Amino acid sequence: MTEIPTTEAAEFWEARYAGEQRVWSGRPNPLLVREVNGLAPGSALDLGCGEGADAVWLASRGWRVTGVDISPTALERAAGHAADAGVSDRVAWERHELGVTFPDGVFDLVSAQFLMSPVPLDQDGVLRRAAAAVAPGGTLLIAMHAGWPSWQDEAPFDVDFPTLDGVLASLALPEGDWKVETREAVRKPCPSPEGVEGFREDNVWRIRRIGS
Repeated sequence: MTEIPTTEAAEFWEARYAGEQRVWSGRPNPLLVREVNGLAPGSALDLGCGEGADAVWLASRGWRVTGVDISPTALERAAGHAADAGVSDRVAWERHELGVTFPDGVFDLVSAQFLMSPVPLDQDGVLRRAAAAVAPGGTLLIAMHAGWPSWQDEAPFDVDFPTLDGVLASLALPEGDWKVETREAVRKPCPSPEGVEGFREDNVWRIRRIGS
């Protein structure tokens, strides 16, 4: 794994993962599943892979995956998840603080699922580097929360939720070199921890780099 210095972001995310036995559900993000199902497997980069659910799901469907996260604990759990699923030979794990370091190479799929943080993150810069890592003919897949859950009265931290047009503008993709295949706001049920019914909206973009 890549050695990175200890920073506020590194300390925050390592404490988050080390402080709980499991942070996420272990299931792949539904928007990833929906958008990737029709793509031919190739090489994939999973940015902010966490405990590895997306990377393992991709590997189980024939992708060769590089999973990236800032937390050593998250990457250790992700590697265990891959071993349990029998796909360790199809996944490589790298430690990066995105915005500071970034994986080398180009990929047929670059996925950034909910790459949002309560500690400093150059989100626009990371997404531009993600686009640069897409191979000709490949796909950039981004999913972001569009706001807090409907039952959330107070924001737990300050965040500027990206808009459908705002992300495309910040990417500044050269006209004619990319095709936007999905640009959609998706509303999903989202009950509160106390069981109050509600919803949350997410934005998803699937953008293909034109080329052969």
